[in-house]
Amino acid sequence: MNLEEKVYKKLLEVPKGQVTTYGELAKAVGLKNGQRLIGRIMNKNPYPVIVPCHRVVMSSGKVGGYAWGEKIKTNMLAKEGIKIKDGKIDDPKIIHRF
Repeated sequence: MNLEEKVYKKLLEVPKGQVTTYGELAKAVGLKNGQRLIGRIMNKNPYPVIVPCHRVVMSSGKVGGYAWGEKIKTNMLAKEGIKIKDGKIDDPKIIHRF
C-alpha cells in the first residue's frame, strides 16, 4: 500500500460531524512534520466522494484549503453539523484524534 492509500484509508476513520488536522493525520500514518505533504495528498484526492478530505483542517482550527474552494469546504462541513465561525471550527472538541 503506498502512502496516499494509507492516508486515505486512515482518513476514512474520521466520522461524519468531526474533523482532524493535517498534523494529526500525518502522525497517524507515521509522518513526522508531514502536514504539508498531507495537504498535497488531500489536494490530489481522486475519490472526494468516498474519501472525505473536506474533514481535514488546520491545527489552528481554520478550515484551510480545498481543491474546489474554501467556501465549498465550509458548506460541506456545515451540512455535517460542524459549526464554523470566522473561517474557523467553532468547537475544538470535534477534532478526531487517532
